[in-house]
Amino acid sequence: MTYTVPPEWDRRTVSEVLKGPLLLSNRMINRLTRSRGIRLNGSMPWLNRVLKTGDRLQVAVRPREKADLRAEPVPFGVVYEDADWMVVDKPPGVKVHPTRPDEGGTLVHGLLHHWKTTHGMEGKARPVHRLDRHTSGLLLVAKYSYAHQLMDRELREKRIRRIYWAICRGSMARHQAEGTIDAPIAPEPGHPLRRRVDSGGEHAVTHYRVLDQSEEATLLQLELVTGRTHQIRVHLAHLGHPLIGDKLYGGPTRHLRRQALHARELHFHHPLTGETMKFTSPLPDDIAALMKKRGLQP
Repeated sequence: MTYTVPPEWDRRTVSEVLKGPLLLSNRMINRLTRSRGIRLNGSMPWLNRVLKTGDRLQVAVRPREKADLRAEPVPFGVVYEDADWMVVDKPPGVKVHPTRPDEGGTLVHGLLHHWKTTHGMEGKARPVHRLDRHTSGLLLVAKYSYAHQLMDRELREKRIRRIYWAICRGSMARHQAEGTIDAPIAPEPGHPLRRRVDSGGEHAVTHYRVLDQSEEATLLQLELVTGRTHQIRVHLAHLGHPLIGDKLYGGPTRHLRRQALHARELHFHHPLTGETMKFTSPLPDDIAALMKKRGLQP
């Protein structure tokens, strides 16, 4: 990446520019220094070197990396891809990360296979946020550590919008047509997977809006403000309306064998170009069929 020093950063040091407009962490600056990955007008500079307007600072933010997992063909959709990021459409039933060293068939394995066969490159896949194994839809992935750092900052500062569609059990009361669930979440004692609303848990906030409902089910649009494990699933179960198909939290499983939860939209500003990015994923067949069965319309 090449950065031409503008007048407002004249007489500032290399270190100040790396941490300022380039948003590099101390850890990454140290790594770049050791790997000789910083150049000023073609030469390696000291970090305390004073810059002047028009200087060209080059930073190796896309290093060649060896894959830490084997590449495997795994189904997923490529919605967007550039040199630094991907937006993928994950099918239900596919884990994002392996949980055991010998485990295969995850989205990360599939990303490595895609890069190898499409671009002839190796690397390390770095999902910016998470989706449960049985949740379908859009996921943002960084290709490099610097790209992940930029998007992680956007995520922590709540500038990435993650919008979901879900079908929950029962008809929500009229006063519940839209609102915000602000309820902390903690692990449930004695259970390896389940979470619960708990006053001592981590801050968790979900906005929701009813799109349609019948006597037996409600179609919801939800937006995450925070990103706790199982957040939407726990919050809706806490309201008394667990997701259809969500056996872990008491949802009915007769017509769907996974939680009826789909990451429908993803909005963010591209950190390097400033462009507004917005992506939408069509509903998967099983959720569309459930909507039809329950007489729900978007």
